[in-house]
Amino acid sequence: MDERVRFIAAVQEDPRGNFALLCRSFGISRAKGYKWLARYEAEGPAGLTDRKPVPRACPHRTSDDIADLVVELRKKYPHDGPKKLREQLLAAHPELVIPAASTIGDIVKRNGLVRPRRPRIRVAPSPNPLGEPASPNDIWCADFKGHFATKDGMRCYPLTISDAHTRYLIKCEGLTVPRFEPVREQFERAFREFGLPARIRTDNGPPFASNAFGGLSHLQVWWVRLGILPERIEPGHPEQNGRHERMHRTLKEQTASPPSATFAAQQRAFDAFRADYNERRPHEALGQKPPASRYAPSFRAMPDRPEPPTYSDDFAVRWVQENGVMKWKGMPIYLGPPLRSQPVGLRQIDEAEWEVHFGPLLLGYVLMRNGAPVLEKLS
Repeated sequence: MDERVRFIAAVQEDPRGNFALLCRSFGISRAKGYKWLARYEAEGPAGLTDRKPVPRACPHRTSDDIADLVVELRKKYPHDGPKKLREQLLAAHPELVIPAASTIGDIVKRNGLVRPRRPRIRVAPSPNPLGEPASPNDIWCADFKGHFATKDGMRCYPLTISDAHTRYLIKCEGLTVPRFEPVREQFERAFREFGLPARIRTDNGPPFASNAFGGLSHLQVWWVRLGILPERIEPGHPEQNGRHERMHRTLKEQTASPPSATFAAQQRAFDAFRADYNERRPHEALGQKPPASRYAPSFRAMPDRPEPPTYSDDFAVRWVQENGVMKWKGMPIYLGPPLRSQPVGLRQIDEAEWEVHFGPLLLGYVLMRNGAPVLEKLS
């Protein structure tokens, strides 16, 4: 780049000089010299930067006629993937050279015939092993049954909470949005009516988890302050919450196939299902007894004011600021909004490595690298 700039400067200093001699002195041909001069006159100094080579032709490029056949077939069968489209094109046009399925997929995407998938949040794995319930309220299971629309057009998100040991269905409430505020309200009602469980098991979707440090959500922070240990199943393993998922299948069959006429009617269907499921329906895992015959509320009452977690003497305690930042070794570390105004405990495990805890939850690690603290998530 510097040589090109000096070459342009030399040309401008002596515009009537011997151009060929000047090019030879810079070790370039006249053609290249004219090229750099033309680029500079058209674009200024930016024209002197390197450019990627552009092929003049691509012998393997799919012809427009074949691309049109792909687009036409995809519009006719919008649910067929590239492999199915290729097989149909081979059968309908044996005289043509049909491109590979990957090329057909590129053509379909390029023409806007693929609906992009909604990105899923990537949540850090849960550090706590899944427990096994031995008595009522050892573990509650919570999840959203897949949302659907009632016949009046209202979107319904059924929030379900059950006791893992007795299969007792604690809550089945239709919500209009699956957000923290309405979900917390339903959990608060459940805690005041049935007491506090020791653990709550969920999947990794919002509002149960987030992409903040350690996968913590506002809901989990609230649970920890209440003395409840959150635990999350592994992504893609719904069988780890299998008894709750099995209840969901029965719930869908009896209340949402088809949906009710109105949102209020749908909630009445949920209430009737919950009463029947708990009081009458025999359960094989309970010796053909209904869940209500085995369930009893927790002795742990919900406190009026949740308390922040405390730490033993081997922890260094740092309070997270309102902006989600914690100070460590005089430097800021961003932990995320769920932990703002909360105490975090750091325990040294190596010369330059500390565990980061929120109450009983291990969130990750802080490592000192080149004199600066760096967060490391659980793997």
